[in-house]
Formats: sequence, structure tokens, C-alpha cells
Amino acid sequence: MYLSQRYLPGVKRQTGLCLCFLLSCFPAGQPADVGAKQTHKSERRQELQEPSLYTIKAVFILDNDGHRLLAKYYDDTFPSMKEQMAFEKNVFNKTSRTDSEIAFFGGMTIVYKSSIDLFLYVVGSSYENELMLMSVLTCLFESLNHVLRKNVEKRWLLENMDGAFLVLDEIVDGGVILESDPQQVIQKVNFRADDSGLTEHSVAQVLQSAKEQIKWSLLK
Repeated sequence: MYLSQRYLPGVKRQTGLCLCFLLSCFPAGQPADVGAKQTHKSERRQELQEPSLYTIKAVFILDNDGHRLLAKYYDDTFPSMKEQMAFEKNVFNKTSRTDSEIAFFGGMTIVYKSSIDLFLYVVGSSYENELMLMSVLTCLFESLNHVLRKNVEKRWLLENMDGAFLVLDEIVDGGVILESDPQQVIQKVNFRADDSGLTEHSVAQVLQSAKEQIKWSLLK
């Protein structure tokens, strides 16, 4: 009893101080809060990376000076023309002098290809599959190569812009990839021409024939 009365209070005081110190380092409820935050971040990350059919943000074609020739945006990431043009300029400055085919810019994944005096771009989100974006780019290039009769350059693109938009609309609609096989795209584009009573002509040939007819009618 003597020992317990004389020494145990001191031990109790020291033990109490240790407990207070430990509690001050690990406040009540902190592990639960940290776990909740980590769970929230994990759920948020999964939500952001959840697969979606709307994989394409934009497709555009620029000339070798970075000027827009053709462009379609499929969401409101760049709602105004001014923002779109600024984005295209920045992308061109980043990619026009490199040999790579993939770039990451502004939280987005961009695949691109050059042809003579043209630069073709397909834009997706930062977590989009590069191979999927590249399949769209390849399909666009091969389809244009057919429509423009193997002349994928600025002059022929400008002369056949309607055909180029038809091709793009068959590949992507509202950000959703419809087709990645260039042969299927060409068949669908020609089918549209067939529905208009224009058989055995590609879109480029139809447009060229129409221009020649207008030229001759003006000369008469």
C-alpha cells in the first residue's frame, strides 16, 4: 500500500501525459476522414475515367502555316471560335516541327499526321486510348486519300471540301466514332452519291464534273 500510494500516482501522471501526447498527434476521427477523402478521390478518378462513347473532342486540318482548313468540335471544351483558333495555333506550334505522332497538351491527347502541306489532327481526352484515336486519324487520311485521288494536299482539299466533310461525318458523329474502316467510309460516301442519282462516281469526281460544267456554261 505504501508503494502504491507513493509511486503509482507518478506513474499514472506519466502515463496520462503520454496518452495526451499521442492523442494530440492523432486527433479523434482523423483516420476516418483520411479514408473518406481517399475513397472520394478514388471514386472521382473512376468517374472521370469511366468509358464513354463520346471519345472524340475535335478533328481539324491545318495548312503548313497553321491556318484552319477544316474543323469540327464535338463538345464545349472550346465554345467560341476565338478559343478554338487559339487552341489550334498552340497545337500547331507544338507539333509542326516534331516527328512524333502523339502529343499531350492542355489536358488532352492529340494524334496527328502531316501530308505535303497539310496537318491532320484528332483530339481526345487525357485518358483516351491513343490507338483508338490513331485509328480515327488513319481512317480519315486513307478516306481522303481515296476521295482526293491520292492528292492529300491543300489545293485538292479546298477544291473538294464538301467531299471531305462527308468523309468526316461518316467517321465521327457528335464525338462518337461511327467507322474506322476507310473502305466502309468510301462505300457509304458513294452510297450517298448513288441516292442522289450519281452512280459510278466518287464524291471528288462528282464535284469536279459539276465545276467543269459550270465553267463551260460561263464560256458559252
